[in-house]
Amino acid sequence: MKNFFFLQAIAAVTILSSYPSTAFAPTTSSSSRPWGHGTVFLSAVETTSETTSSSSNNNHPSRVMECSNNPRQSGLALLLDEGTRQSHSMAENTAFVTGFFKGISKPESYRKLLSSLYYVYDAMETTLIHTSDERVQLLNDAALRRVDALQEDMQYFYGQNGDWKAKIPKPTPATETYVARILELGANPELSYLLIAHQYTRYLGDLFGGQMMGGMASKSMNLPSDGSGVAFYTFKDIDNTQRYITDWYRRLNSLDLTDQQKQNIVDEANFVFGLNIGILEELEGSPFAALWTMAVSTLKEKLGFSQR
Repeated sequence: MKNFFFLQAIAAVTILSSYPSTAFAPTTSSSSRPWGHGTVFLSAVETTSETTSSSSNNNHPSRVMECSNNPRQSGLALLLDEGTRQSHSMAENTAFVTGFFKGISKPESYRKLLSSLYYVYDAMETTLIHTSDERVQLLNDAALRRVDALQEDMQYFYGQNGDWKAKIPKPTPATETYVARILELGANPELSYLLIAHQYTRYLGDLFGGQMMGGMASKSMNLPSDGSGVAFYTFKDIDNTQRYITDWYRRLNSLDLTDQQKQNIVDEANFVFGLNIGILEELEGSPFAALWTMAVSTLKEKLGFSQR
């Protein structure tokens, strides 16, 4: 029952955030949302709130037209979106969403989350740069990389004088497990193609939900409106998110992979989901406090009151 009310609260805050300040009407329909089903954060939210809608509309004419034009509706892209969405239990999804809101409930928890992400992305991006697998390299765009943005956030929270590396927490056990898996794949040429699952799960999850999640973090902790502290969720070199993601999915579908390798990538993506849950479950904080702060902040914004 607690899970049900928590997810209802998430939905309420998200819906409220989607309304423009000038009129109480949604800005976009669900079909035009820029985020996807199979990514880390939005997968958890959508799977728990939309358990039947997709299956009932698969044969609609508009759906058929969408499938012919959208690379997400075929190939490895479809396998990943559907394979990650359907395999997660309610408990797993709730654990992920709850963990995220714990992470943004207060600056201390958020700093710990950013520190863990820094270790993960530092390992992942170093590994991606050095891997010789051409399939991985085809998806390894500089515009997606997050280490520089995470360093910017670290400087905001830990100090601008360059000694933030000495101040951040050491890797947590869950973070060490995550990093070890990345390094394991990078060190084995026969398994390095599985890094595609890490690219998909983390990068596309961040890109799909970055604007929303960054906004949630800012409101929850009353961060400055100039984007300080949430650079991680901002992709400065990607002008059009939907166009970029469509191109990324087309490249994904073009990769030379066997059916078994594709299934292995789906399995690895689900494993990565669990690794992310592990990091979030280590955080301290109240997810309900974060939701309450966001709700109040959003309401003030809609009513025209100053947030700061």
